Amino acid sequence: MESNRPLAPLTWLRVGGPAERFFMPKDLEDLCATLSGLAPEIPVFPLGLGSNLIIRDGGIRGLVIRLGRGFNGMEFSGDRAVLGAAVPDAQAAKRAAMAGLDLTFLRTIPGSIGGAARMNAGCYGSYLADHFLEAQAVTRQGEVVTLLPQDMGFAYRHTDLPPDLVITRVTLAAAPGDPEALAAKMEEQLARRDASQPTRDRTAGSTFRNPAGFSSTGRADDTHELKAWSLIDAAGMRGARLGGAQMSPMHSNFLVNAEGATAADLEGLGELVRKKVWDFHGIELIWEVQRVGDPLSVHPELTKD
Repeated sequence: MESNRPLAPLTWLRVGGPAERFFMPKDLEDLCATLSGLAPEIPVFPLGLGSNLIIRDGGIRGLVIRLGRGFNGMEFSGDRAVLGAAVPDAQAAKRAAMAGLDLTFLRTIPGSIGGAARMNAGCYGSYLADHFLEAQAVTRQGEVVTLLPQDMGFAYRHTDLPPDLVITRVTLAAAPGDPEALAAKMEEQLARRDASQPTRDRTAGSTFRNPAGFSSTGRADDTHELKAWSLIDAAGMRGARLGGAQMSPMHSNFLVNAEGATAADLEGLGELVRKKVWDFHGIELIWEVQRVGDPLSVHPELTKD
């Protein structure tokens, strides 16, 4: 266990303060023992790949847990995929395709399987909830539990899981498919993503949930009326900047660390976008990017009338 471990290098946006305490369990037994022996007043935050996250500049109090090699196993049998929570979504999709199973919707989703289950990640009209069979998790008290679909509280970009519950393994159902056809499908998805999203910039994926209540389907009949990017565009905030943060000119629902941004820059710009969209449309954008930790200060732009 480490003290004052820098966290910015572990996030896609490369911002944020340190973890008061940081722990990478070697296996399930190690994780359970540590949590069961932890003083009850110490908060716990599970950290995945840091892809959908702004860690505030003051860092995170308590214990940050990041799963590593002991939680990256993958097994495929019949129509089931048993995936360690630390497995990257893209890697799960590729390995499943090689085994003749269709989890291609995961290919372009940043992050890990544990995070995908926690936020019900999805794209192109498919969501993790559509495939979810069960998950293994460890409670704040160090107890191993099994979560069934009715325990998850799945909704659009949401579950009802306690924030300190550590997901360790997820079992998904997948339809059979030809490996070569699945590989070609994923290449098409990647090309579509790279043509429309700032994949070479430091981002955290989609910043706000779509008020429409669903992700892009990728179909020709997809509607954009209540998509977050469309609302942001109409409010004049495509390309807007605050300090080193910018709403991407390529896709206006992507916050970008354009030039040495702080977490306060990024969160502050996001809040300004929310205000502009509310003023223009009367619609409240809900953050999809998780924001955790303590701020060093409130960004001065947010204190202006």
